[in-house]
Amino acid sequence: MAEGGYPPYNVEILPADAHCPERLRITLAVAGFARDELDVSITGGALQIRGEKPDEEPKDYLHRGLASRRFKRTFALVNGVEVRKAELHNGLLAIELERPNQEKRVLKVGITSAS
Repeated sequence: MAEGGYPPYNVEILPADAHCPERLRITLAVAGFARDELDVSITGGALQIRGEKPDEEPKDYLHRGLASRRFKRTFALVNGVEVRKAELHNGLLAIELERPNQEKRVLKVGITSAS
């Protein structure tokens, strides 16, 4: 399955608030796909989104502009990024990612004299 440009997607930054750190939202246009025809998984440090429609009876189209082909989109995840939720609404699949605030640690390294 070649990714190509299908389905189109957006990546946006959601600002931090009192309850959550800064987050990312990936939104894919998956019009025509039902929830059970989509799969969101994390494998080997990558977020994978797949869509597959069951085979339908052949139809005689005058024009076919709505894609219903299967797809796979992969996004590399930076260490510490976690998928918080995935929601399907009005043909858009929104996946929210969060990178928990990391405590800044200072590690003191002792210096020895070379003799």
